[in-house]
Amino acid sequence: MATLIQSSGVCKFSVLLYNRCGLQHLHHSQSSTASLSDSILEYRALQGRTYHSTRHATEYFTPNDDQQQESVDLTHHYFTILLDDKLFIAPIGDDNVLDVGTGTGIWAIDFADTYPASAVTGTDLSPIQPGWVPPNLSFCIDDATLPWTFNESSFDFIHMRYLFGGIKDWDFLYAQAYRCCTPGGWVQSCELDAAMFSDDGTADGNFGIETWNKLFDLAGKKLGNAFTVIADDLQRKGFEKAGFEDIKIVDYKLPMGGWALDRKLKEVGHIALTALLNDIQGYTLMLWHDVLNWPEDEYQVFLMGLRKAMKDRSIHAYMNIRFVYGRKPSA
Repeated sequence: MATLIQSSGVCKFSVLLYNRCGLQHLHHSQSSTASLSDSILEYRALQGRTYHSTRHATEYFTPNDDQQQESVDLTHHYFTILLDDKLFIAPIGDDNVLDVGTGTGIWAIDFADTYPASAVTGTDLSPIQPGWVPPNLSFCIDDATLPWTFNESSFDFIHMRYLFGGIKDWDFLYAQAYRCCTPGGWVQSCELDAAMFSDDGTADGNFGIETWNKLFDLAGKKLGNAFTVIADDLQRKGFEKAGFEDIKIVDYKLPMGGWALDRKLKEVGHIALTALLNDIQGYTLMLWHDVLNWPEDEYQVFLMGLRKAMKDRSIHAYMNIRFVYGRKPSA
């Protein structure tokens, strides 16, 4: 079914597979998926930025507007380089694929283009994905924190990336993925911890970086949505509890800036920093003002301090990234 949607004055074309997403008989209060009703398109506004509709229970901390979408696409770009032009690291099957939290849809589009025989579904809280996409790709409005409406054993590969800050119950998330994964299929989860570190002490004591770390630490605790997924080992624990086998963990350090000696990591770090500097406000505005209610007059001082620190090549800051993937036992 094709539906024209109107949001922020821009008309987009979104394809919804109602049978696949189980939309026709379910209400939002009972399930994760919702049709493109007017309320879905009534984005919340905060100081000139827009966020997903209040129809969803999830309090996701980043905007859904064009500026943030640029950073999302830059993030996909540095991941492609980090993984040597691969879209995944799990030894997957590619028949039916689900991309949870698809964002701009860029990963799902690349996958669908690369594997034209696959059927790919991307889900997210906001219908911000482009209109013209590969014919084997569809998008659905979906809150992954609610019970998934997909049938059991629907997907050979389930891909999740950067859901940190939006998930209260990681065990529940992975249990839903386990149920919807086919026997013998794979689920891959990639997460980042928001805190910045440096192995040589160059980030220690820096006002901008320490304020950033404190912001995400306190906001995560208040929201109950962890920004410490790796530090708390939530992926591995959730995969094991759900029942996955052959669980593998792959860790990376994500440089913030082009300070790394390794050529690939230098390029990855440059793009990661570009993504951050493009929208520092988008990553921090809601947490600072709405969640922690920190002084408004100190916010711009923080932004200036963090930008200065990020552009300082003598500061070797990085964030931790972790991939965890596992296989659902064969029947």
